[in-house]
Amino acid sequence: MKMRIHSRIAWPFVLTLVLTLVVWLIALPLLEQSAYQKALTNNEPVDLSFVHNAAFLISLVGLIAGLSISLIHTNRYVDDLKTLTEAAKELGEGKYQEIDLLPMQNSLREMGELREALQKTARQIEDQIADLSKERAMLSAVLGQMTDGVLIADNSGRVQLLNKEAEKLFMVNERDALGRSVVEVMRHHRLVELWEETRNGPAKTITMEMGAMHKYLQVVGIPLGEDLPGRSMLLFQDLTQTHRLETVRRDFVSNISHELRTPMAGLKAISETLLDGALEDPVVARNFVLRMDSEVDNLTQMVNELLELSRIEAGRSNFDFQHIEPCQLIQKPAERMILQAERVGVTLSYDCPADLPLVFADPERISQVFINLIHNAIKFTLNGGRVHVTAFQDGQMVVFKVSDNGVGIAQKDITRIFERFYKADRARAGGGTGLGLSICRHIVEAHGGIIWAESVENSGSNFFFSIPVVYRNNHN
Repeated sequence: MKMRIHSRIAWPFVLTLVLTLVVWLIALPLLEQSAYQKALTNNEPVDLSFVHNAAFLISLVGLIAGLSISLIHTNRYVDDLKTLTEAAKELGEGKYQEIDLLPMQNSLREMGELREALQKTARQIEDQIADLSKERAMLSAVLGQMTDGVLIADNSGRVQLLNKEAEKLFMVNERDALGRSVVEVMRHHRLVELWEETRNGPAKTITMEMGAMHKYLQVVGIPLGEDLPGRSMLLFQDLTQTHRLETVRRDFVSNISHELRTPMAGLKAISETLLDGALEDPVVARNFVLRMDSEVDNLTQMVNELLELSRIEAGRSNFDFQHIEPCQLIQKPAERMILQAERVGVTLSYDCPADLPLVFADPERISQVFINLIHNAIKFTLNGGRVHVTAFQDGQMVVFKVSDNGVGIAQKDITRIFERFYKADRARAGGGTGLGLSICRHIVEAHGGIIWAESVENSGSNFFFSIPVVYRNNHN
């Protein structure tokens, strides 16, 4: 680099040099000549000590003045340089917002240019950081609202990013997960294997069941080498609901196929028997016609239940709500089912506290719920067993209970018995479409209540449903 001498720095030294040269080359000879002439005029010996001392003193004063001026200017430049150095350090530390340099008066042009460059760089960095912050906030918002889980890990297997859905899936928060290994965070060998395969390979998709909640996931492993070298992403898509819907569809097809096959096979056998000559015997023919009528009733019931569920789910079912005492809701369906219970050797009883508050309900629809629950209780209670119906108040709800000491329900079926077309293993041995409890659930929910079951296998079942209370003093 070509060396330059700045005039603002050099001029005090040049001034001192010029003054010294003027003193020693011009002033000193003149003073010496004047001293010689004075000595000749006065006929005295020549004394040049005063001249030399004066010249030396003038030179010393000039030198001190030059150095002082140079020191003042140098200190000013050093202060400006320190300011610029501190600004450069702050810029390097990311404190770009704190950089606000004032214009430098009487400083070197290069320092002024450096100040402007640092100020401009700080503003550019601030703008870039603001843009990056906006993009990061946008990315964070998108990832936060995604229904799919996202996990990004670097080439060494350390987690770099985790969104909210992934936090829920692995039951860990992002703060604790960042920097930890994928093995620690995901804790599942198939997911770790997928990450290993996609880290340096092509994208891959697997489907798996995970966790105690039996979540069904589709996991996509995607290498991010082109955009983020050394990183890979795992995308977790929750297919649990889709899997459940597929299970419901399979249950529907299985149940309906079975329920249709039985009456249709019976009708086919009866018609063939009648055509083969049974029509000639009036007694036999009548028995077969009665059986046909029974099978047609079963088919009609199945179709009616399907239509009823369809209407309720579509919101096209009409309800006739009225203020009514809970005991009136229990009495009619319970008395209606007593005869059916006696036929199979089951004792059906009911009781109801008289001081229960009014409820707002459709008596016919609630009767339908009771009949379905009581029918199921009788159906799965052995000869000599008992079924009991009662009600009680729980806060703002009246809770109705149908209990039995029958075969009970397996724990794996408890959470699914109110699904459409679902039938527990024991229920498959009997008839029915698996729609009854689903219809009950929709009816109860239309009343603003909930329905649930508690059971221990081989120790009976308790079915509950609730309806909100209506107080007399609040209504006419």
